[in-house]
Order: sequence, then structure tokens, then C-alpha cells
Amino acid sequence: MTLLDELFGQDGRVAVVTGASSGLGRAIAEALAAVGAAVVLVARDRGRLDAVAAEIGSRGGRGAIVPADLTDRDAVARCAEEARQPFGEPDILVNAAGINRRPPLDQLAIADWDGTLAVNLTAPFLLAQALVPAMLARGWGRVINVTSMQAERAFGRSGAYGVSKAGLAQLSRAQAEAWSARGVNCNSLAPGFFVTPMTAAARAEPGRTEALAARSFIGRNGVPDDIRGAALFLASRASDFVTGQTLRVDGGLSVS
Repeated sequence: MTLLDELFGQDGRVAVVTGASSGLGRAIAEALAAVGAAVVLVARDRGRLDAVAAEIGSRGGRGAIVPADLTDRDAVARCAEEARQPFGEPDILVNAAGINRRPPLDQLAIADWDGTLAVNLTAPFLLAQALVPAMLARGWGRVINVTSMQAERAFGRSGAYGVSKAGLAQLSRAQAEAWSARGVNCNSLAPGFFVTPMTAAARAEPGRTEALAARSFIGRNGVPDDIRGAALFLASRASDFVTGQTLRVDGGLSVS
């Protein structure tokens, strides 16, 4: 076994990735599969999940799908149960699913608020509550919650989204306090401005994409492949002494 295999290899591990049908969730799922993990892909759209699973399979990886509407607590419970079935109890949980409804805050409907918090904050909590006990029993596991730079700053009429991501960042710290001593490390990834379906509305605003790229120290916006290394680090043994942290993957945007 090489040092890279020892630190980053995922042979024999099982990962559950929500939001795996597109964007950052898909990039993370494909990266975990590429280093040996069997990956359970969770999202609403069965057709797109099938396409991701087929792509993973074409590269020699293992992927299974669990379609689920994460706004529905009963569906989340079913998702947790079904996620165990293809490959056994998960070792890694990546909560990458998210929604961002963007009316001005004074026009934000209660249904939009409830739906945003259900997907972005409550579902990650419920999935971890269901799946982490088996990790604790084995003495090893990882929880990675995908938050946002909006967890710390207001941005682009995304009030409910920012609130949900701030809560998710704090949930990561609370989970780390509760579980790290028993082998389950919990961290969050905070992407900057990425070119994904999630940011389509913001990118449609004239000049917004270019202005954000110019503010980044690197001089461009993120693409899904940029999240892979950070996710693999937090999912691996390389991060055995890293927990309760937020790793910003933003090209320097948050400190510009």
C-alpha cells in the first residue's frame, strides 16, 4: 500500500452523497467512487441519478441510487434505510443537497422558508442521526456538510439559504463535539461562487459572474472539479485529526 492509498484510499468504504445528480454533489460522488468507495447517490431526479451511476460504473466504480425528496421527513427516513441496502452501513455521509429560493426577504413565503430549511438543514441532521450510530459502533466515520460562503455573509437575495447554511455550519461543530472522540469526524465545506445549476439565477444577472471572478484571488469562479480534493481530504484518513472545521474552497473570495 502506498502512502496515497493509506491516506486517501476508500477501498471497502461506503459513502452516501446527497445532491449527487448534479453540481458539487455529483463531483464529490464521482471522486469518492474513483478512489474506491461504493457510493449511494441521493437526489430527487431518478433519471439524472441513473446517468451518474452509469458514469461511475463506466469508470469501474460502484454506485447505487436512492431517489428521495428531502423536503419530506418521512422520505428522509426511508432514504436512510434504503441507503444501507446496496452496500451495507455507510462510513461517510456527504450532505451536498441544497435549494436556494431567491425572492427579496420581505417577499419570502413561509413555504419557501420551510422548504429551504428542510433540505439544507433538517435533512442533514436527520440523515446523520440515522446513519452515524453504526459509524460510532465501528469507531470510524466521516460527516461532511456542504455549506456556503453565505453562512457568514449576506449575498444575492439568498436570505433563507444563508440562514440554513449558517445553521449547517454550526451543526457540523455540534456533531464534531458529540462524535469525534468516538472516531466520527465532522466538518463542513464552504464553497465560494461556483458555476453550477444552483447559481444559474445569480449568473443570469449582468456582470455578476465577472465581478465575482475578479474579486477572487485566483481570478476565476469555481467549477465542480475544484471541490474534489477538499472533499476527498475530509472523507479520508488524511483528516484523522481534523474535525469541527469549515474548509473554504473559494479561490480566496471570502478574504478578498
